Amino acid sequence: MVNYIWAGMSIIGIIYAMINGTMDQVNEAIFSSASEAVTLSIGLISVLVFWLGLMRIAEKAGILSKLSTLFKPLVTRLFPEIPKDHPAMGYILSNFIANLFGLGNAATPMGIKAMKEMKLLSNSDKASRSMITFLVINTSSLTLIPTTVIAIRMQYQSTAPTEIVATTIIATLVTTSLAIIIDRLFYLKRVSKNKK
Repeated sequence: MVNYIWAGMSIIGIIYAMINGTMDQVNEAIFSSASEAVTLSIGLISVLVFWLGLMRIAEKAGILSKLSTLFKPLVTRLFPEIPKDHPAMGYILSNFIANLFGLGNAATPMGIKAMKEMKLLSNSDKASRSMITFLVINTSSLTLIPTTVIAIRMQYQSTAPTEIVATTIIATLVTTSLAIIIDRLFYLKRVSKNKK
């Protein structure tokens, strides 16, 4: 659906530019944006490689396993349908930890694997309670270090690229807390409706 929306917006924009006679400005914007996107991507790669390297060091040093142990009681309460030693739990914990450090690109593969494992557990065409909860938490994703945003701010020569850390922590803490509360309210509402 999103592809259709983007394609529709692009087509409407091009037709509007043709009618107004501003196609030269559209062409100029397309090529300058493409060049800027490549430059930005190359700048982001170096920062992401650095943080992914730190994550690998943390993994080898046992820090990630300690963080997983620390978060496991909370995660098992959030996902009561999933057995404690099921592979889905490991993927969920890895996803949450990667998001915690602002590594959304590293968190995505773990999130996909977690969803696949939960799909096997539910054995249904509909999303399970755990899948919905995971999606809600993953979307709001509590973040301590917004690595990608800091990298973008550095790329655009921000004078203080890390000044957003405190506000990011507060904002993501609030959104994640509200996401969990809303998820639980909808779940309880659904359960009470099914009992009637």
